[in-house]
Amino acid sequence: MYLIDSHCHLDFKQFDQNREQILCHCQQLGIKGIIVPGVTADSWKKLLNICQQSALLRPALGLHPMFMEQHHPKHLIQLSESIFNHHLIAIGEIGLDFYIANHDKNSQIHVFTEQLKIAQQTELPVLLHVRKAHEQTISLLKQYPLTGGIVHAFSGSLQQAKQYQDLGFVLGIGGAITHPRATRLRTMVGQLDLSSIVLETDAPDMPLHLMKQPYNTPENITVILDTLTALRSESKKEIASTTTANCHRVLKLSH
Repeated sequence: MYLIDSHCHLDFKQFDQNREQILCHCQQLGIKGIIVPGVTADSWKKLLNICQQSALLRPALGLHPMFMEQHHPKHLIQLSESIFNHHLIAIGEIGLDFYIANHDKNSQIHVFTEQLKIAQQTELPVLLHVRKAHEQTISLLKQYPLTGGIVHAFSGSLQQAKQYQDLGFVLGIGGAITHPRATRLRTMVGQLDLSSIVLETDAPDMPLHLMKQPYNTPENITVILDTLTALRSESKKEIASTTTANCHRVLKLSH
């Protein structure tokens, strides 16, 4: 079995003591690729260094909407320069988060829009973070058409899922589906086109139901696959191979 974790913050400090051990176990589990998105410019150097140390890891860089106070105009210039100096597979994690308290909607839209322009110019896909802002995000994606990307931790409606699909995006499905009380989300993932789904952990965040570890890890992609299999009609093997193929397609990954 060949799996990809399409969204995992393996550069975060939680993994500093056991990163190599986790990666070794991931290989044993059949996890052959882990996408590592950046969130602030200050973290990019560490992320890139870590990704150079393992063939499993593929870097993306971006300015995350939950860290607006850490972003500066020069970081957008640095992002453009990094694309030419490093082999990035995407721009991300970027997007809009109107759920967080005291958010500055206009500043978020500006930084997001500027990163969409960079993605357009470089023909790179994007990794999207969207909370309480699907309509605004879809509107901006229509203004700045891209090669596609992934909507991380998708929890919108089936109608919104179709709109993202039409724009060349796939939908990241993670540990939230393991929680029995997430009935609306669990029902929806059973109805999505399998061609629109990729697997993700968002480790070290997004804890799974009854998770015993102190924080989430990419190894749990196998648990998410098992849960998704229980919620859908296709076989585990078909879901594994199709979600991996979806990730390859949208991120233009080489096998």
